[in-house]
Amino acid sequence: MTKFSDLGLAAPILRALQGADYDAPTAIQAQAIPIVLAGRDVLGIAQTGTGKTAAFALPILQRLAADRRAPERKGCRVLVLSPTRELATQIADSFRTYGRHLDVTVAVIFGGVNHRAQVQRMARGTDVLVATPGRLIDHLTEGTVVLIGTEVLVLDEADRMLDLGFLPSIRRIVSRLASKRQSLFFSATMPREIGRLADELLRDPARIAVAPVATLVDSVAQRVIHVESGNKLSLLVQLLGDPEMSRALVFTRTKHRADRVARHLADASIGVAAIHGGKSQPQRERALAAFRTSKIRVLVATDIAARGIDIDRVTHVVNYELPDVPESYVHRIGRTARAGAAGTAISLCDAEEREQLRDIERLTRQAIPAEDRRQPRRAGQGEPSAQRSAGLACSGNEARGRSATATQTKARHPPSSRSDRPRPGGRRPSHGRKQRKDHRGAGAL
Repeated sequence: MTKFSDLGLAAPILRALQGADYDAPTAIQAQAIPIVLAGRDVLGIAQTGTGKTAAFALPILQRLAADRRAPERKGCRVLVLSPTRELATQIADSFRTYGRHLDVTVAVIFGGVNHRAQVQRMARGTDVLVATPGRLIDHLTEGTVVLIGTEVLVLDEADRMLDLGFLPSIRRIVSRLASKRQSLFFSATMPREIGRLADELLRDPARIAVAPVATLVDSVAQRVIHVESGNKLSLLVQLLGDPEMSRALVFTRTKHRADRVARHLADASIGVAAIHGGKSQPQRERALAAFRTSKIRVLVATDIAARGIDIDRVTHVVNYELPDVPESYVHRIGRTARAGAAGTAISLCDAEEREQLRDIERLTRQAIPAEDRRQPRRAGQGEPSAQRSAGLACSGNEARGRSATATQTKARHPPSSRSDRPRPGGRRPSHGRKQRKDHRGAGAL
């Protein structure tokens, strides 16, 4: 088995890894670290939870430690672009953890917090800058950040950037960088537009692909419950009565629905908080801290929390509403069954969500076991389809026989913060079916 000490990492980094109880590299770390250390560009296809942050952070820290020099004023030696505030904070924390025995500085820029403090922090420059595109564009426009001296660019969760309409902002940011740089590009999926962006940014990249969608979902015990929309709240309370649901993430499509679900659970004396774009940054951080430390056992979130937020020991993920984009289902349920632990995903599906269920089963190429808790219809109301009562859009054989041709990411979830909002010209949603009236802000967290 490969060990971190086999990858050519320096002793201070190995000591930090040992202190964090990291023994062996994941597949993407074992493949990417030697390539990044060699100075090559990388195109990595990896799902959330595969350890890709360390795959780029560790060799970058080694590069910085081997060539110590001060960053330029208002500049950075390494720029990491992240789609969300939470993921940006987590990446910065990882750099600090792995670099605790190195003299490396790290700064974070994102919207929703004091702008002046960020200007003051960047005035003296930093080794590593982790930023969301919208707020970084603000700083570039004002001249409070300068990128010409940046040596390494990391684009993390590229397909999520596409979801949020950030591609024009990314191209503006890249135009401010020196052409001579190392570029590292990570994405969970590779839709055509992301492929084109990778071709623009990368020079003869080494390609790394790990953990395809189907293998990830296999590690989670999944089931779907068919229920009327009006009965979802009472069913959720009933499900949370199970003492085995000790740490549960509940996903909704909209900020309004997240708040409504959280209020209902609180009224049922369940420890709960909601996290979405309508919350201030301190509120979001307090909610995450309470969930991580088990002060509450339920966190209700919009889709954007499905990526990048690494919370240990999540026993259950509940899809209170199925996502419109099937890939989001995979990222949601990927919050459980991490690091070899067991995990369960339960989806509540009403009559209007059958099409989303079909898309999910096609993408994952498996039929999700189902149960029916709908109220029996009275005479004269029409009979429910016997073929549908099992809850499967297609048989297991049909689902496995079809290719995963689900429509790739649609930009339907704009971020809520003004500074993190993509500028005009961002990718417009391309819907293959009539959208719900309540989808606005679904992922705006």
